[in-house]
Amino acid sequence: MSDLSGYFDLQVNGYAGVDFNREDLTVKELRLACERLQADGVAGILATIISDETSRITARLKRIAALCEQDPLIGKLIRGIHLEGPFLNESPGYRGAHPREYLQPADLELTKRFLDAGGGLVRLVTLAPERDSGLKVTSYLAQRGILVAAGHCDSSLDQLRAAIDAGLSLFTHLGNGCPMLLHRHDNIIQRALSLRELLIFTFIADGVHIPAMALGNYLRLVGIQRAIAVTDAISAAGAGPGRYTLGPLTIEIDATLVACAADRSHLLGSTATMPQMEALLRNELGLSSDEVRSLLCDNPRRLLEGSQPR
Repeated sequence: MSDLSGYFDLQVNGYAGVDFNREDLTVKELRLACERLQADGVAGILATIISDETSRITARLKRIAALCEQDPLIGKLIRGIHLEGPFLNESPGYRGAHPREYLQPADLELTKRFLDAGGGLVRLVTLAPERDSGLKVTSYLAQRGILVAAGHCDSSLDQLRAAIDAGLSLFTHLGNGCPMLLHRHDNIIQRALSLRELLIFTFIADGVHIPAMALGNYLRLVGIQRAIAVTDAISAAGAGPGRYTLGPLTIEIDATLVACAADRSHLLGSTATMPQMEALLRNELGLSSDEVRSLLCDNPRRLLEGSQPR
């Protein structure tokens, strides 16, 4: 049993067999997922809604908001919503698990509809800066105290700098949401790292999305205080092999517990839990208790507390 308590996870698509990306999600199902999260030491999450047809995104945002009102445990565990997409780079490799047909340029009016549907719960939006013309959506969100992260993007250095000036403050799961093969010097990872004093970075610390060796390198360069570990958990997290969904996708999980596309070309979220990530950080990277607590508990909590939607 960990000596940590109060994990905060900024990216949870589902848990314990429950997919948060469903319009027909029931209070019983979501409460079950929250009970399992709580049993695993999680004090708070951002329920993550991914790219899909816009009416389905809106319906899912409304559903999560309604269920948070209906059940005290759900309202306690779900501290907000992370909207990942649909304003992402549509190119192969960069879009990851997000279906190309649902990706689109950032749209301010659509953003307002999403925020209204979320009932004030949208706390974080991941988008590709190069798809936000004039950075209108980034500015609008930041001015309202909503965190904006770059992710699933291939922004130029100038585009990243401009987005930071407009209010961008995070980078979502660095080292993922990009092709396996990149230019060895001029690539999105290097560009983002060059701005490490201006950004906070999240990492999927499951040993699958990023090998422990590479994760250790990233953490040393970025610094523990500017890093946050997230699971990017899907409904298979904590549930074992089987068939699961992630919004429009059906995913077969085998004994390896790795969620990936049938052709093995890309990953489809994670089956990791916070206790499993803590074990990796301690045992494979040799991080101290204070460092692990910062990555899993304190840093994400402080981030949310410092950004209050208006």
